[in-house]
Amino acid sequence: MTANQNHTSGRLHKLLLTAAAAATMLSMPGAFAQDVTAPPAGDATQNEIQQFCTNIADAARDQRYVLQRKDLETLQKGIDERIATLEKRREEYEDWLKRRNDFLKQAELGLVDIYKTMKPDAAAGKLEMVRPEIAAAIVMRLPPRQSSLILSEMTDEKAAILTNIISSASDPNTSKEPS
Repeated sequence: MTANQNHTSGRLHKLLLTAAAAATMLSMPGAFAQDVTAPPAGDATQNEIQQFCTNIADAARDQRYVLQRKDLETLQKGIDERIATLEKRREEYEDWLKRRNDFLKQAELGLVDIYKTMKPDAAAGKLEMVRPEIAAAIVMRLPPRQSSLILSEMTDEKAAILTNIISSASDPNTSKEPS
């Protein structure tokens, strides 16, 4: 509160105490016999109330602005967090897309043609020895009939790993390294 507001508030308080004292004295017997000072005119009281309300209006408005600003800052923080989450998801998607494209390019390096001419049992044995990502890319590029013959010649564990990698490559929700 400002000094002006404190002064006005103090005057209003004194005025209210004087009015209360006058009302108390009027209700007592013999009060009319005493010399009692009349309270100030109604216009003066109304003026002081108006002045008091005017003085606190700025403080009230300032407080509303502070509360609104805090609300806006909270909302902005929430929006910033959501933007950061979306940015992270976008980066994950771009990473997944890059890995998928790299994965498909590896299969196109001529290895597919080599494995197309191999017998399924020989191709299965060789593919079990290379990195699973490369083996899955090659199997994915071969004709379906030949791919199924090669997978049937592999151990169940290796065939399952390649199948998981191939299915992950076609899943747009995959954002992590295939297992």
